[in-house]
Amino acid sequence: MTSDDLFAGAAADRLSSRGPLAARLRPRSLDDVVGQQHLVGPGGALRVLAEEDRLTSVILWGPPGSGKTTLATLLAEASSLHLERLSAVTAGVKDVREVIEAARRRLGESSMRTVLFLDEVHRFNRSQQDLLLPSVEEGLLTLIGATTENPFFEVNAPLLSRSTLWRLEALDASALASLVERGLAAEHATATTEAIAMLVAASDGDARALLTTLEVATTLAHARNDGVVDVECVADARDGRVLHQGADEHYDQASALIKSIRGSDPDAGLYWMVRLLEAGESPRFIARRLVILASEDVGMADPLSLVVAEAAARAVEFIGLPEAQLTLAQAVVHLASAPKSNSVTTALAAATAAVRSGPMASVPAHLRDAHYRGASALGHGVGYRYPHDDPSGWVDQRYLPAELGDQRFYEPSPHGREGTVWAWREAAQRDGSEGVAEGGEARR
Repeated sequence: MTSDDLFAGAAADRLSSRGPLAARLRPRSLDDVVGQQHLVGPGGALRVLAEEDRLTSVILWGPPGSGKTTLATLLAEASSLHLERLSAVTAGVKDVREVIEAARRRLGESSMRTVLFLDEVHRFNRSQQDLLLPSVEEGLLTLIGATTENPFFEVNAPLLSRSTLWRLEALDASALASLVERGLAAEHATATTEAIAMLVAASDGDARALLTTLEVATTLAHARNDGVVDVECVADARDGRVLHQGADEHYDQASALIKSIRGSDPDAGLYWMVRLLEAGESPRFIARRLVILASEDVGMADPLSLVVAEAAARAVEFIGLPEAQLTLAQAVVHLASAPKSNSVTTALAAATAAVRSGPMASVPAHLRDAHYRGASALGHGVGYRYPHDDPSGWVDQRYLPAELGDQRFYEPSPHGREGTVWAWREAAQRDGSEGVAEGGEARR
């Protein structure tokens, strides 16, 4: 054994006992993974592919702290593949070429295939991503790319088409609480129920953020309270940026924010938004609620509201606090000032009820796909009337299955833009009726 090996072994030992808590608790097998059970739990798709040695290139898309790096490592180990790591933040074309050449040598010398874990894959420019294409396509490299950004926007279409996209979810409260228990055991500490709830609420689904806060809180607890983490330890560990009011008050304030905006009170909306942020609430949590509200409570009365809310959510990810407060405030004021309609919400509920309660009607023949050979012989598309052929842009034609009768799901409200959204169709219907009265037949 060389001196370099001895030093490396000693460094690994020290890191295993003194490294960051998040690193020390990193799962050693897929069975140890907390969360993402839909992918790596028993029978999960990614787990099966890895254990059957059929893992192909994948893109892992999920929020920070959802386990992308951990999964990449464990999937490579479960597949018995050699793992290479690169970060798109620091790596360049030279680094990629070196990995490709090493993979080719490794395959020739030992028949071992290579997994390249590329963190922040969206940070690679087009030419850098294109450099990976031949190696991924021929199977020389199995790519595991990780990104927090929407890969449909940030990853080249050719590379995305050669990979399978898997969505990772933010960890839920149960998974986070389980991580807290593991962390407390590793730090030889305990915690009050209130402190655990505060840690879970403040982490916003981010396992790494949770364990980082817990590590500081346990250090304070050992110095102050014989190793018992209380709410003061958690608050100090986050420099006061926590939910001081507890979980119940937290959700009460979130409810007050939504109801204030729904009630068109921008002042109250701003007040509750600031209360949440000052208590340490994640801006991502607020942004998500605003995006939901834009469709649920504003909807078609002001369709631009969804664009504003979604832009605010993306800006929060891009700039973070404290500047993101301005973006959130603008979204709150816009949503509160917009006319309100819940017609989309009620229409969705009605359509869902109709589908789930049946009947499971077939697609009417005139609406079926008529583009393939032999379709017309089956009656597909026969009788379909193309709305663009009519000067009004609308024709009187049935689209719902006959089994549903004249059932209506969407009923426009009279508020905002929605109050006039169907004016053009009503005019077309009147014109059609007049055409029948005058000429005996509606326009085709």
